[in-house]
Amino acid sequence: MTKIPFVDLKAQYGSLRVEMNTAVLNVLETAYFVGGPVLERFEQEFAAFVGAKYCIGVANGTDAITLAARAAGLKRGDEVLVPANSFFATAEAISNAGATPVFVDVDPVTFHLDVELAAKSITDRTKAIVPVHLYGRAVEMRPFKALAEQHNLIIIEDCAQAHGALSHGQTVGSSGRLTCFSFYPGKNLGAYGDGGAVTTSDPELVKRLRILREHGSPVKYQHNVVGWNSRLDALQAAVLSVKLPHLHQWNAARRDHARRLAVALEGSPIIPPAIPKGDEHVFHLFVVRCSQRDELKHYLEEKGIQTGIHYPVPLHLTEAYQALGAPGRGSMPVTETLAGEILSLPMYAELSDEQIAYLISSVHEFIHTHKPAEAIAISTTAA
Repeated sequence: MTKIPFVDLKAQYGSLRVEMNTAVLNVLETAYFVGGPVLERFEQEFAAFVGAKYCIGVANGTDAITLAARAAGLKRGDEVLVPANSFFATAEAISNAGATPVFVDVDPVTFHLDVELAAKSITDRTKAIVPVHLYGRAVEMRPFKALAEQHNLIIIEDCAQAHGALSHGQTVGSSGRLTCFSFYPGKNLGAYGDGGAVTTSDPELVKRLRILREHGSPVKYQHNVVGWNSRLDALQAAVLSVKLPHLHQWNAARRDHARRLAVALEGSPIIPPAIPKGDEHVFHLFVVRCSQRDELKHYLEEKGIQTGIHYPVPLHLTEAYQALGAPGRGSMPVTETLAGEILSLPMYAELSDEQIAYLISSVHEFIHTHKPAEAIAISTTAA
């Protein structure tokens, strides 16, 4: 039986072993572990990659959003619109910055924040909006930009899953706005531990971010504000610098795998993700919908195929936000329906033809033996 892990970081390391070991040993030999030229080089490289003027390395993707919110001036009492279907960190970071996340339902095709529902959620306390480039697909930002201009809102982009995705030919992160990245090991561009970054083209925001990540300190022992200890260390920066030149190739492989899987599922009761044109999706995750999701997950795992669910509990229904007064069940019908149907299949550049063929045949076997119904039709109109 073919075994297919959900992510295979060992395979990726194997392709980079000599270069990676050399880069890591170089950091060890210089003993410059925090800050320094290795970090500065990666920040310059990643800024150039996304087409922004500046990149500020931080400890993780959650801190990236938190510090971006703080740098943007968000404070207690401010409301920030966030999608109900995202990783917990999207909302958690806003809360940690002192503001209040306001959950908004998502589009049933892209799973992105629904801009029309976002417009209806704006109050006189709304100060910002956080579109999430979910699963690796770039958000169509033009309507969000128009909405932000109309209501004088700050846009903070959550790009934790979409390194290298394009929107209208421009790399996500090149807008000049605050754009937040995670370099968690399983990401398309992943470190060998936690890591994150914020890109922007605003020099004043860069100044604030650098102070905030260093204990609120522009120079040692001078603390202008209460900040964080949130620095991307040199070892992780070295790892990322080795990987970055390969990212376009890895993303292209993910897109090829995704197209092959989508074609194989076309017309079946298991609904593949929509495949946008060009390079707008880098497929950090390949998320299908199935009316018998749990049965499919169990079946594939018995066949040696690991899967995931991103995400099984909508943000507004988590215990943490229910305790803070978030709306209850039934308030976000699209997100709540998706939570019971979505399943993430293995997706990474190193998947072999044999593994993809085995994955496809296993899914087809499930369809033949279980005869699942079509996934539930959903719309953005609440009952």
